[in-house]
Amino acid sequence: MYTSNRLPVQSNDPRPEPFKRHQTARYYVHRVHESLKTRVSKFICAIFLGLLLTLGIIAFILWLSLRPHRPRFHIQNFSVPGLGQPNGFENAEIAFNVTIRNANQDIGIYYDSMDGAVYYQDQKIGSKPLLYPFYQKPKNTTIVYDVLSEATLTVNSQSWMQFLNDRNSGTVVFRLEITSTIRFKLFSRQTKHHTMYANCDVPVGPDGFILAISVDKKCPVYFT
Repeated sequence: MYTSNRLPVQSNDPRPEPFKRHQTARYYVHRVHESLKTRVSKFICAIFLGLLLTLGIIAFILWLSLRPHRPRFHIQNFSVPGLGQPNGFENAEIAFNVTIRNANQDIGIYYDSMDGAVYYQDQKIGSKPLLYPFYQKPKNTTIVYDVLSEATLTVNSQSWMQFLNDRNSGTVVFRLEITSTIRFKLFSRQTKHHTMYANCDVPVGPDGFILAISVDKKCPVYFT
């Protein structure tokens, strides 16, 4: 076997380093230019989205302020004075007081006509015209007071006995329906005609007057 008597010698020469490529000035100018383009693009996008958001908020606020709201009806008073009399139907009358509120900020309401009717158990017992055509300004309240008397009531002895039976039970429930054809006015423009119904359920106590719990009660309003 061959054996070498020479000792291993450790080399101190370092390995050659890999070649480092030196970038040119044009390369760095290009990188800076691309970075600026990216930042400018992001800035423009942010401004555009901010404008869109602002315009959307403004449009929503305008829509809320210019969207017409239906008038608000509240029953203030309702009475059947002769309810406690056995033969009260002979000179029966029904008196009521309703407020109509136009809560719109800039929108007026034209009422072409207004009629009122009183129902008992879904049967009409009286009706009459209430108001002639009129215009209601924004943020304005109109009071409607009227009386249905014997000439405008269709109450007979049988229906009056039903009133008395309910009265003995503690409450007689009537329904006041107000009907009108309306148009909304925004600046110089007017909308098409809408047929409006306001229905007020009115419980009356043994004394013939509206129960305190129903005073100033809001009446549902719907259109057809």
